[in-house]
Amino acid sequence: MGDNEFVVVANRLPVDKVEDHYEVSPGGLVAALAPVLRAREGCWVGWPGNIGETLDPFEFGGIALLPVSLDQDDFEGFYEGFSNSTLWPLYHDLIVQPEYNQEWWERYVAVNRKFAEAAAEAAAEGATVWVQDYQLQLVPGMLKAIRPDVTIGFFLHIPFPAPALFQQLPWRNEILEGLKGCDLIGFQRHTDEDNFRLLTEEIRTGTFPISIDSGEIAVAPKASTSRLREAVGDPKHLLLGVDRMDYTKGILQRLLALESLLDEGKLEDVAFVQLATPSRERIEHYRTTRREVEEAIGRINGRFGEVGRPIVHYVHRSIPKDQLGTYYSAADIMLVTPFKDGMNLVAKEYVAAHPDGDGALVLSEFAGAAVELDQAYLCNPFDLESVKAAVMDATDPDPARMRHMHDWVMEHDVAAWAQSFLEEL
Repeated sequence: MGDNEFVVVANRLPVDKVEDHYEVSPGGLVAALAPVLRAREGCWVGWPGNIGETLDPFEFGGIALLPVSLDQDDFEGFYEGFSNSTLWPLYHDLIVQPEYNQEWWERYVAVNRKFAEAAAEAAAEGATVWVQDYQLQLVPGMLKAIRPDVTIGFFLHIPFPAPALFQQLPWRNEILEGLKGCDLIGFQRHTDEDNFRLLTEEIRTGTFPISIDSGEIAVAPKASTSRLREAVGDPKHLLLGVDRMDYTKGILQRLLALESLLDEGKLEDVAFVQLATPSRERIEHYRTTRREVEEAIGRINGRFGEVGRPIVHYVHRSIPKDQLGTYYSAADIMLVTPFKDGMNLVAKEYVAAHPDGDGALVLSEFAGAAVELDQAYLCNPFDLESVKAAVMDATDPDPARMRHMHDWVMEHDVAAWAQSFLEEL
């Protein structure tokens, strides 16, 4: 280590241990950065995902990996606590109430220091270090203090809240000081950048909407999509949701909209597939979200399903990336209805799978993706009638809208995103 001209620092390494071997992790961040790192022969600093595990540096898929060890207290205080029970709800406009806990904050500081020291160890003289996301907002300041020779970029993948909300945070000044170690901070939307600039203008900022690896989502063969449609009863309208099981994603709202449309008799011969990846299962708000979603699915199937033909087909586990393409290609309507989302790459993946202009995207206006994918059927997830209207409009879609979005996503892919940020840095 110490000879890497380019270093990515993220909460997680881009691999998961499956029994006795490693596999590439699912998720937008890994999909976005792995190709860039491979091309630059760089190093990725992150936690390997197992509590208490200490690993030596290793290589996977052409990328040098430097693991950072977290113990149980780190995981509970830094990850579940400050990152996901304080910052996540605060930055997502208080959809649930953030908790402000001094011990969590101290653990956040300690873990950020671990990451900063690991990055300092990995980076060559004058290297470029790209720090990722809300879990590591103190790393830039700490790293700059240890290694003033390196150039530091930071990218926030989630929204940045309005100043009135951010100022609730008891450690707001410390977070801003940490970010002042950056040479450039990137945001998903101009709104997020503007919110940040109202708090400080000392740091260079820019808006760089993240995207997908355009070559990764292939159009599925007709035979595969036909088999999937047959498996769910070959409906006239196949609806799809693909999300982490998270209270920000608005999964319950789309189910309630579907239930209401069925109740009113406006939507017939329909099946809805909801793929929901387990997420932060030990945190109470996430458990509540899962319970409410599963209750709604049971109620809809009980009211409107038939034996052997439920309305909602629900999978609560990770689906391999190569299978996702079949779901995207088969679905007539994709429902992406978050209350708040930094970007939402699922929306872009669905669009990528429809080069011929078939299919329709129902998209929350509060997803970062709505800025670029403005030809989608936009809705307000806080307004059930708005979601219902968007779904009904999407049952008779205009192919020109999808073709326009497809061309945009193909041109503005993840390579273009990374290149634009790194050139600016």
